[in-house]
Amino acid sequence: MSWRAHGMRAWVLQRFSAAYIAVYVLVILVYLVPNLPMNFLQWREIFAAPVMNIATLLFQIALLAHAWVGIRDIIIDYVHPVPLRLVLMTGMSLLQIILTVWVSMLMFSVVRL
Repeated sequence: MSWRAHGMRAWVLQRFSAAYIAVYVLVILVYLVPNLPMNFLQWREIFAAPVMNIATLLFQIALLAHAWVGIRDIIIDYVHPVPLRLVLMTGMSLLQIILTVWVSMLMFSVVRL
C-alpha cells in the first residue's frame, strides 16, 4: 500500500496546511485585535519583521497547497472530459503561481521599505 495509491499524501498535506493556517490566523488575531486601530506604519512594522515575514510567506504556501489539493480533487471528481480537466488544472496552477509571485513581491517590498 503506497501513499499515492490511496491519496494519503494529499490528505496529509491538506491536514498539515490546515493546521498551519489555523495557527497563523489565531496568532494574528491574538496580536492584532488588542492593538486596533492601526495605521499603515504600524502595519508595515509588524510585517517587516523577519519572523513575521517568513511566517506570512509560509502561510501563503500552506494556503496555496491547501487550495490546490481541494481544487484538484473537485476537478478530478466532477470534470470528466480529460481535455477540459487538463485546461482547468493548468489554469488553476498558473493562477496560483501568479498569486504566489504577487504575495512574495508584496512581502519583500515591505522588508525593503
